Amino acid sequence: MPSSPQEVQGLTAHLDQLCHHFGGPNLPPGKPHAFVYYITISNASDRVVTLLGRKWVIVHADGTHLVVEGERIVGETPRLAPGESFSYNSYHVTGQDAVAHGCFFGVDEHGTGIQVQLPPFALQLPRD
Repeated sequence: MPSSPQEVQGLTAHLDQLCHHFGGPNLPPGKPHAFVYYITISNASDRVVTLLGRKWVIVHADGTHLVVEGERIVGETPRLAPGESFSYNSYHVTGQDAVAHGCFFGVDEHGTGIQVQLPPFALQLPRD
């Protein structure tokens, strides 16, 4: 039985920026708020890691959960040597406040499963 992915000391993920956009022809009527998030995954560990995928959980104010899980990160499988980082942006559309959190998973240079947690961040609709 394979072991669970391990946290790697020095491998971190953090939210760099969160931008809110309202309305527009590409947003569904029930979800007129788009939150664009910018994330950086940094490798300050002593090993090379390859990120193979991600799992996100978005908890909406009404208690519903959206789980997004899959291979790759915005179509890429970043290989990070010690001292390197990978930055990307993506988005989530919603009609209510939410909290997003997740993790990225992959393998290190020895084939050991690894993961890095992204701390939760709020997708809070602007208040008038």
